[in-house]
Amino acid sequence: MPRPSVLLALGALAATAVACAPASDSTTRAGASSDASSAPASCAKDKLALKTAGKLTIGTDKPAYEPWFKDDDPANGKGFEGAVAHAIAKQLGFQDGEVAWSTVKFDSAFAPGPKQFDFDVNQVSVTPDRAKVVDFSKGYYTVKQAVVALDGSKTASATDLAGLKNAKIGVQVGTTSLQAVKDVIQPSAEPNVYNEQIDVVNALKNKQVDAVVVDLPTAFYVTAAQVENSKLVGQFGTASGTPEVFGAVFEKGSPLVSCVNEAIDKLTASGELAKIESEWLGSAAGAPELK
Repeated sequence: MPRPSVLLALGALAATAVACAPASDSTTRAGASSDASSAPASCAKDKLALKTAGKLTIGTDKPAYEPWFKDDDPANGKGFEGAVAHAIAKQLGFQDGEVAWSTVKFDSAFAPGPKQFDFDVNQVSVTPDRAKVVDFSKGYYTVKQAVVALDGSKTASATDLAGLKNAKIGVQVGTTSLQAVKDVIQPSAEPNVYNEQIDVVNALKNKQVDAVVVDLPTAFYVTAAQVENSKLVGQFGTASGTPEVFGAVFEKGSPLVSCVNEAIDKLTASGELAKIESEWLGSAAGAPELK
């Protein structure tokens, strides 16, 4: 997307789908040591090309929404992306006091030009267009889009994509959710597009739209904590059938990409990435597939 504490509604669900690397769309988790000291010299902490010497700067938007972060505080290492970012930092040799968080608007993270961060985590999906102007890590989470409507409404009873054709849909600008609405749902009316995720949520709450499209974990959070009497109508994949993944964002040409990829490989092989995902995102099990 996407985008916007373990949610009780999520925590009760089973383990999730495994994160995949965008290069291969693989969902396997195969092996390497999780010991950061085994990294090659080019990824040694004192050899890394950083924005600030001796400090790893990570970007994300504000507010930092659940379930991706907890208490709007990325520095606490809680929430899925907060925990993943801290785990990557640890793999690179950085302790908590050596990590600085920078506020970066969602669409600024993957805009052309110099960056104020070493890498950014903010539910940014890897796409060919974005990859023309920024670099991405391997995927750390495989995501689907989801539809949320007010319970009892006509849209809430939809069982397939055709049932959404006449719905007025709210979605955030610059997101893959917006692209998915246009490419997959193809509603008869143009979607209502909002600058911020909270505006999308409020549009549903105030009945300005029939439904909203967000990434699946965010949809669970919307129904559990943000909009009373709302229902997760279902989830759907991309028009191409290629899995959508979130990746860390880097300034184009950053030498740090390979080191973060190595860290992700180690977190995958050790099972730590799967553990973080299970803890903070729960499972997509039970969310109907819309086709």
